[in-house]
Amino acid sequence: MADLPDLRDAERQDAADPLRSFRDRFVLPEGVIYLDGNSLGPAPHTAFLELREAATEEWAQGLIRSWNTAGWFDLPVQLGDRIGRLVGAAPGQTVVADTTSANVYKALHAALALRPGRNVIVAEAGSFPTDLYMAEGVASTLPGTRLKLEGVDAERIDNLIDADTAVVLVNHVNYKTGTLRDMAALTAKVHAAGALAVWDLCHSAGALPVELDGASVDFAVGCTYKYLNGGPGAPAFVYAARRHHAGMSQPLSGWWGHARPFAFETGFAGAEGIRRFQCGTQPILSLRALKAALDLWQEVDMAVLREKSVALTDLFITLVEAKCRRHGVRLETPREGARRGSQVAFAHEHAYAVMQALIARGVIGDFRAPSTMRFGFAPLYNGFADVWRAVAVLQEILDTEAWRDPRYAVRAAVT
Repeated sequence: MADLPDLRDAERQDAADPLRSFRDRFVLPEGVIYLDGNSLGPAPHTAFLELREAATEEWAQGLIRSWNTAGWFDLPVQLGDRIGRLVGAAPGQTVVADTTSANVYKALHAALALRPGRNVIVAEAGSFPTDLYMAEGVASTLPGTRLKLEGVDAERIDNLIDADTAVVLVNHVNYKTGTLRDMAALTAKVHAAGALAVWDLCHSAGALPVELDGASVDFAVGCTYKYLNGGPGAPAFVYAARRHHAGMSQPLSGWWGHARPFAFETGFAGAEGIRRFQCGTQPILSLRALKAALDLWQEVDMAVLREKSVALTDLFITLVEAKCRRHGVRLETPREGARRGSQVAFAHEHAYAVMQALIARGVIGDFRAPSTMRFGFAPLYNGFADVWRAVAVLQEILDTEAWRDPRYAVRAAVT
C-alpha cells in the first residue's frame, strides 16, 4: 500500500479538476460524502428558485393562464430537446413524460407494431426489474407474444435474436454491476436481424456520452432523477428516432398526445412526431425543477465528465481492493473503465449492514439484494478526496466490524 495515492494526491487532483466549480452549485449536506447519485441526484440550488417562481408567481398569480403565458404547455418537448443534446439525439425526437415504466411500455408496443408478424421480445434476466415487469405486461396484451431472456434462454443476448424477434429491450448500463454495453455494436446486430432496439438509459444519461442518433437506435427511455438531478420522482423521457415518426403508435393514447387536445374530439388522433408519446397532463412543478438541472447541464462537456468518471471509479476500485479485500469484499463491476458506467459495485456477505454503517458515518451509497453495495460517482460534485475519505471509512467499518451493531441489520423499506 506504500504506492497508493494518499489524501494529498487526491486533493491535488481536485485542485486541477476542470469540473470542480460545479460542486458549489449543488446542495450537499455538510459532513456527507454522497455516492448515491445513481439512485437520486442532489438538488441544484437553482431548483428552488424555479420552484418558487412556478408556485408563487405562475401558479398563484397566473393560475390557468400560465399554461400559455408561462410556456407550461411546451415544457415537455423543450426539456426533451435539452436531454436529447446529452444523449446524442437531434431536436424533435425526445420528450419528457410520465415514468420510465410507462415509457418502456409505450416503446415496446410501438416497436412491436412496427414489426408485424414477429412476436418475440428479447431482454436481459439481469435487467432492472421494472423493464421486465413492463415487458411481461406488454406480452400479456398481445396474444402469441413471447419474452426471451439473456441468462435464461441463452447465455448471450446475441444468441436470442432471430427472425422471430420484433424488439430487443436492453440496458445501456446495468443497474447493479455498472456494466456498460456497446450500444452501436448491439444495435447493428439487432437491425441485421430485422428487429428494433429499445435502450434503457437510466444509468447512463448524465453519466457518460451517449450517441442515440449515431448508433441508429430506434427507441430509448430514461429517468431524470439520478445523474440528471431532476428531483425525486421527476418525470422520465422517451426517444423515438425520426425515421419511425410517421408510422409509430403507442397504446397510452391520452389527451396530451392528441394532435388537438383542446378540440375535445371523440376519437383519438395522434400528434405529429414525438409529442405523440405524451399521455396525461404534465407535472409542471416537477418539470420546473428539472429545468433548473438541465440549465446547468447545458454547460457540461460530456467528454470531460466521462474522463473524470473513469478516474474516480478507477481510484475507488484501487483503494478498496488494496485496503478491504481481506474482509471478503469482491468487485462486481468491470475492471476496465471503458466497460463500466459511473458506478462501482462490491459484493460482501453482510453488504446491507456494512452499507448502513457507512450511511450512519456520512458515506451514502446503497444496497441491492442479495449482496451488492453500490457506489455512484457523479463527476459534477464528487471529487477525488471524497473517494479517499469514503474508502477510509469503509476500511474502518470492516476492520473494527462495526457493521455487526444490530441496528444496522434492520431492513428499511427502501434500500
